[in-house]
Amino acid sequence: MERKNQHYSTHFPDVKLKVYTISESLRRHLYIFKTLTGVFSFRKIDLGTKILIEHMFIPKEPSGLLDLGCGYGPIGIVLAYESPNSVVYLIDINKNAIWCAKENLKINLPDNKKRVKVLSGNYFEPLENKDLKFNGIYMNPPLREGRKAFIKLLCEIPDYLKPNGFFQFVMKKKMGALYMFKFLKDSYPDKKIDILCKRSGYWVFNCF
Repeated sequence: MERKNQHYSTHFPDVKLKVYTISESLRRHLYIFKTLTGVFSFRKIDLGTKILIEHMFIPKEPSGLLDLGCGYGPIGIVLAYESPNSVVYLIDINKNAIWCAKENLKINLPDNKKRVKVLSGNYFEPLENKDLKFNGIYMNPPLREGRKAFIKLLCEIPDYLKPNGFFQFVMKKKMGALYMFKFLKDSYPDKKIDILCKRSGYWVFNCF
């Protein structure tokens, strides 16, 4: 039984491990994902992630892209498949999620492992090159950690974007999407803050 204080953003969730296999068509391509108990949405890809994947902008030109808080890797793997000349980073604090992401990379992109980098750690901490900047950063934020934690992260993200880089994320309306939209507009009045999609109670944001 999973302990009540365990969470998918824990380094090593103290749960009885069981492997699941998910098949999902995303952007008209079929993907296979291995998942483990203790990893976010391990029985099926959650609706927020699916909506973000279906509506996120993916550069066709060579770019540096980051799936921040990647879980078992659906966002990052779709990015790598759809943008075959880009370098894609996947980062997560959950060691079980990282194992899944690496396995899913082998399954879905067996010939592209060199340009897809899977790193274990808390947000930007595992990046060895602290001057590394990205064209695009994507995220389904773990809001169970609290709005303040996400706002703190938001303030760091511009430091990791190239000029004209963007940050795209998904948020439930009932979990504060309208508040976050107003916060971003007020905090970054000179930046571009758009809503790419409103669907099934989720908002997809495009920022900076």
